[in-house]
Amino acid sequence: MDILIPDKWLREFLKTKATPRQIANCLSLCGPSIERINKTAYGPVYSIEVTTNRVDSVSVYGIAREAAAILPRFGLKASLRSIKPINLDLNKKVKYLKAGVDHNLCARFTAVLIKNVSIKTSPDWMKERLMAVGVRPLNNVIDISNYIMHEIGQPVHTFDYDKIAGHRMILRPARNASHSDAGGGEKITTLDGKTFTLPGGDIVIEDGSGRLIDLAGIMGGENSAVDENTKNVLLFVQTYNPMSIRRTSMSLAHRTEAAVLFEKGPDPELVTIGISRGIELFTKLTGGKPEKKILDLYPNPYKAKKVEVDIDFITERLGVLLSKGEISKTLKALGFETTWKGKKLTTSVPSWRANDIDIPEDIVEEVGRIYGYHNLPSELMTGRLPQSLSNSPFNFEIKVKRFLKGAGGFEVYTSSLVSKDSLNPKVALRLKNPLGPETEYLRMSLAPSLIEAASQNSGEKESFHLFEMANIYIPRKGNLPDEEMYLAGIFSNYSYRQAKGVIESLLEELNVKYFFEPEDSQHFIPSQRLVIKSKGNEIGQFGVLENGKIYYEFYVEKLRNVSAEIGSYKPIPKYPAQIEDITLNLPPKTKVGEVMAEISNFKFQISNVELTGIYKDSYTFRIWYQDPTKTLTDKEVEGVRNKLLKNLKEKFGATLRN
Repeated sequence: MDILIPDKWLREFLKTKATPRQIANCLSLCGPSIERINKTAYGPVYSIEVTTNRVDSVSVYGIAREAAAILPRFGLKASLRSIKPINLDLNKKVKYLKAGVDHNLCARFTAVLIKNVSIKTSPDWMKERLMAVGVRPLNNVIDISNYIMHEIGQPVHTFDYDKIAGHRMILRPARNASHSDAGGGEKITTLDGKTFTLPGGDIVIEDGSGRLIDLAGIMGGENSAVDENTKNVLLFVQTYNPMSIRRTSMSLAHRTEAAVLFEKGPDPELVTIGISRGIELFTKLTGGKPEKKILDLYPNPYKAKKVEVDIDFITERLGVLLSKGEISKTLKALGFETTWKGKKLTTSVPSWRANDIDIPEDIVEEVGRIYGYHNLPSELMTGRLPQSLSNSPFNFEIKVKRFLKGAGGFEVYTSSLVSKDSLNPKVALRLKNPLGPETEYLRMSLAPSLIEAASQNSGEKESFHLFEMANIYIPRKGNLPDEEMYLAGIFSNYSYRQAKGVIESLLEELNVKYFFEPEDSQHFIPSQRLVIKSKGNEIGQFGVLENGKIYYEFYVEKLRNVSAEIGSYKPIPKYPAQIEDITLNLPPKTKVGEVMAEISNFKFQISNVELTGIYKDSYTFRIWYQDPTKTLTDKEVEGVRNKLLKNLKEKFGATLRN
């Protein structure tokens, strides 16, 4: 995720004389990537990309902590000015608030009442900092919440205390439609005025009257919002179940900065600093008086995680020999505690890194990145080059895709997750935690995805051909599904013969000996579907869908098995062919393919036949008369032609058009 960090704000926690450019270069080599330095009225502002697993770095303080560990590696003095929380009187019960919390949804629930606040404009220094990170200042209460979130990476929320009925808060999962008296899911109107019907299981807070006053972790409720008449504020700091926040945020399509942080699992220990900073800023900027006792429901405080690693393990993977002292110094700079026993190192993981440090390789990564990947030795691989796989499907797949692109096709990539309406839900696999009804099932065919892709381009007047090569998922009872690679495509504004010609050309390019067999099927127009067979097995299908589009599909592995790298060849005939065009009138519904097959197989003197023109019921065929042992005379050709025409008339009712 991308964040903005003002240089002036950063130096409030980072003590260094390094220039902004030096800070940017060093951090980009060993930590968060600084994409650019923006020049603003407030001074330099770093645009930083932080990887998803490093939620501890998504703040001014988090970046300062990283910089304090990295800059000394480059000979630049730097140290961290730690945030020391004020003395807090944390209690499981307080008089001003009764709380019931489902700790499966909320690991830590902390709140404090601040009385007699004065709502007004924030001071200039706070407004400047907020604007520098892209936040619009509103008033001192709201600005304090945003300020703390950007400073330490901990979202906080404020309620109008007097709007909370019974001064009671119950944090629970939202009830789904089957448990709601209204016949639908519970509803809540958030601060931005939007009303949401909750799918169920979402983290919500209700007050003493049973009203929902907070869509926890995402946005507060409109009915408990702080306004210009607010006198008493409940400052609320907490951590939530990341999976629940992610599911709700995505299913409601309601993305907020708080939700983005909570879904990545911020450090519960950070709540202490968050409530402390909130009390300090409220006292300073609103004149409010905080209650001495602070509600803190935290049944499972963090216990330091231990990870063991051997020094030889580190050396083998980094390719450099580092001393015990250097390894310990590196890890301590990052907040780890280290203990050596012989060659074995035991590290105590700080709370803010608990989510992404689990195994010895994680410790190696931390040592390696601070040491500098750019400092690791580079060695060319030795030994023989590995041989390519003898029967790899990749080359075949690339060959097919290149041919179809050369034939005017456009490759598309569609989602493997589809809606209930596009398949048989009794057969297909359903996700346990779908993001929405449109991505609820694993697809069992590429057809729905390609039909949807074609419909999205329905305004295109020119003909187009879309194709995709991707997996479908066939359920297996008690096991993971079979993943089968399929090739499918759809033609729009193509004639039937044009589309069929593309498929025939593909099969010929792959040297597949094939034949078409008419067979009706669901979703295709009657008598407009062909099964494609080779060596007695079905390898695909081709036909006109009920919506008028032409669709084809191949099971890629079966297609590959019947294809050949090199086709069979016949020597060039010694004797020339006589070539002529004949036009035949064919009765309606005559299958032209069968007529051509009859011509090709009629006699050995006919070496080739092509359909060159069509006008109403008249079809022009180009025929090659050729004998491998001699040059045919005009009389011999005439004899073959007459017998051919007689045979076609008897079998198909075909007549020669003069």
